[in-house]
Amino acid sequence: MRTLVLNAGYEPLGVVSFRRALVLVMNDKAKVVEADEDDPVWASSGAYDRPSVILLTRYVKVPSSRQVPVSRRGVLRRDNQRCVYCGAGATTVDHVQPRSRGGKDTWENLVACCLKCNNVKSNKTPAEMGWKLPSPPHMPHHAGWFVRGVERAQPEWENYLQSAA
Repeated sequence: MRTLVLNAGYEPLGVVSFRRALVLVMNDKAKVVEADEDDPVWASSGAYDRPSVILLTRYVKVPSSRQVPVSRRGVLRRDNQRCVYCGAGATTVDHVQPRSRGGKDTWENLVACCLKCNNVKSNKTPAEMGWKLPSPPHMPHHAGWFVRGVERAQPEWENYLQSAA
């Protein structure tokens, strides 16, 4: 089981194992905010709820200039696994400005695309194809993108990840 770690200001910081979370709680470095009460952990000092979300008791300074690295998986996730051109399920990534024409591997130039649209578009721009992007592609800014391990977020984490957007 994994545990979401929140900064003292409720900002998501990361995901750790429940054991690491339990050590932080037992050492009074964190408080349990959400827990699985049906499956307690037994220790010599008593029973502890299995933490799902913990809150650090002290604020940890986080660099403000965090960048989300570009990846195929990230582009597909940002675009909800949907082709930006036709709305079908996307399995590939397309360069809006083709690489053969100087297009770069950036958040602003990559979009999720189905194989059919990717092959039809080839090395043309959407404008040359008469296609429009629903919105300009951009680097994600939601707090969940900066926290490692939230790709497989547990339902009880959603409120903490949404509020930090």
